[in-house]
Order: sequence, then C-alpha cells, then structure tokens
Amino acid sequence: MDDQNTCTHDCSSCSADCASRDSAEIQKEPLNPASSVRHVIGIVSGKGGVGKSMVTSMLATEMRRRSWGVAVLDADITGPSVPKSFGICGGVEVRGENMLPAYTKTGIQLMSVNLLLEDASSPVVWRGPVIAGAVKQFWTDVIWTDVDYMFVDMPPGTGDVPLTVFQSLPLDGIIIVTTPQELVSMIVEKAVNMAKLMHIPILGMIENMSYAVCPDCGKKISLFGESRGQEVAKEYGVPLLAEIPIDGKLAALMDKGVIELMENDYISPAADAIEGL
Repeated sequence: MDDQNTCTHDCSSCSADCASRDSAEIQKEPLNPASSVRHVIGIVSGKGGVGKSMVTSMLATEMRRRSWGVAVLDADITGPSVPKSFGICGGVEVRGENMLPAYTKTGIQLMSVNLLLEDASSPVVWRGPVIAGAVKQFWTDVIWTDVDYMFVDMPPGTGDVPLTVFQSLPLDGIIIVTTPQELVSMIVEKAVNMAKLMHIPILGMIENMSYAVCPDCGKKISLFGESRGQEVAKEYGVPLLAEIPIDGKLAALMDKGVIELMENDYISPAADAIEGL
C-alpha cells in the first residue's frame, strides 16, 4: 500500500504495486525438502463456471500420457472438484509432519482439501487467511515426488487464493480459461492485469465451450455466439492455445471420475506449448 501508516506489510492480502512488494516477491514459500517440482503452472479465470477444473484435469491427463511426472495442487479450497474428475476420495497418508498426495490411476499426484474431509460434501467455511494458509501447506507440507509439471487449479477471481499462489509459489506462468460470451473480454482483462501487476508470465488462453458439433452433419454450432478467442487473445497479446468444444462424452467422463480415459486431442496444442517451457 502507498500509505506507510496503513500498510500491514502483509503482501499476501494486498495487491498494491508498491516498493515493498519487490522484496516480498522473492520470498517464495520453500518447497518441502523431500519434494521435487520443476515447473508450476497456474490455471486461472476471471469468473466461475468456465470449466477451469476440467481444463486442469485434461492438461494433467495429456501431460501424463506424454510420460511426464504430473501433479495437481487443487487451490480451489471452497469449491474443490478435481478429485471427483479422477474418481479419488478418502484420506491422504500422513508421514510425521508431512502429507503424501493421492495418486490417480495413471500416476498423477493430487492434493485437495476434499481429501482431508471426512465427508467430501461438507462445506469449507473458512476465512481468507485460513484458506490461503491451506494452499501454502499443500506446497510446503506435501511430499511431491519427481514432478515435471504441477498444475495449480485456482478459484475464480482475484482474491486471497490467487494472490497467495502468485506470491508464494514459483509460477512459471498462468493459463487463462475463458468462454465465448461477450463478457469474456472483461474477464480476460482482469486476469491479465493481475498477472502483470504480480509480474507473472501469461502462457496463453484456452477457450472452453467454444462450439458444439452436430452429431448428424458434423457442422460446428456456436451456442454462445461466435468465438472471440482469437480476437481477445490478440487484443491482450497472448496466444490462444486451444478451443475446447462442448462435448457430452467429455462431461460424462468428468462426472464418472474417469477423465483419464478421454479420447480427443482438444488440449494437445496447449500441452505442446507447456512442453516448450
């Protein structure tokens, strides 16, 4: 904050671009000494309901198919859905002061608050600082083994958790998930501005629900209006990495917890870009 009299010196709860932030940015949370994580990529959106968790699950699945060590840190503490995508429920193993992540059927490592609850349907009624602290613990207290690419599924918006992740984790960059609606430009602008403010690279955009395909003639149908993905990506100087259609089969795999059985190449261009890191 600009006013030294009101500054709390806690940059995790402030988005002001001031001199004290430069020193705060270098103080990333230390990775667990027993862990190995090479690249960290945040999956963000300016609003909810755009399919961010689905994109995270698809990216993790695709990168694992390419024989990389993959992990998902579910930072959406109050609305975790990634475990369901992979059909994982139940507790995690605690080893001393550390936790071990759950493993999906293909070997993707996963940590989510849902794995720590007795009942996955129980609401997480926590205040911002507690939620932010849980995200940090998923980084510092979990033993991540030989991870080449960690995807951080973040809650929508620009609140406590995205701010905590941007400041506390060594992000290689973020991917912004959008939809074709008119309001997409404003959504992207918020995410882009926050990333620039926090000096986080933007790897690109993924447009979800981009179109539907007619099962009879194969024609593409723009249910939410013509895609503005390329236009918006060009406007903000970021690449459009993928356009994912509305696919009933894909949604069914998510609901059944078997996203790793997906048979499509929708996310492949985005995976290619990530491998370019």
